[in-house]
Amino acid sequence: MKASHWLLALVPAAGLALGAVAQPNTMGFFVTSSGPGQGADLGGLAGADARCQSLAQAAGAGGRTWRAYLSTSGAGGVNARDRIGRGPWRNAKGEVVANSVAELHGTNALTLQTALTEKGEPINGRRSTPNTHDILTGSQPDGTAFAGAEDRTCRNWTYSGAEGAAMVGHHDREGLRDDDASRSWNSSHPSRGCGQEALKTTGGAGLFYCFAAD
Repeated sequence: MKASHWLLALVPAAGLALGAVAQPNTMGFFVTSSGPGQGADLGGLAGADARCQSLAQAAGAGGRTWRAYLSTSGAGGVNARDRIGRGPWRNAKGEVVANSVAELHGTNALTLQTALTEKGEPINGRRSTPNTHDILTGSQPDGTAFAGAEDRTCRNWTYSGAEGAAMVGHHDREGLRDDDASRSWNSSHPSRGCGQEALKTTGGAGLFYCFAAD
């Protein structure tokens, strides 16, 4: 083959390679592959956001602004739904889990198969061992914080003692009963304490949802 022909043959291949490199990471949602290891003590919202950003960075999506889907309680309480942008959000495999905040809190596509980690891996559900389907949210079904003095956030994500409680959702949409709470991705039941071992008793591992807010 002549040198000129050989160079021309390389152009399409080179173009494809460059195009593959240039494609942005479209992931806008994931479940943390691991928690900090201190139960529901995530270092507050700032610490949780930083973990989302760090995990996203390791997965090649650090160019986006990541926020943890967590509500806080008390004076100046924050609603999880107000922290995560407008959508749409795709998982690590490019599948849309919700197009908007309204859809996310209505008929979303979050299931055991689509609620993936930043690595594109599934999280153990109720039918697996160990069961880790309890995802920390501190939220009501509509994504808002609990009103009044009721704490469902383990002191706004700064406490890992044996007592207290955090509201969790089921990423696999399954529970012990066939009811709305058991099927809720963000508001199924309170945990039995705030420490790492306490979270395990109902099927948790200190995991939480992360969304790209931009």
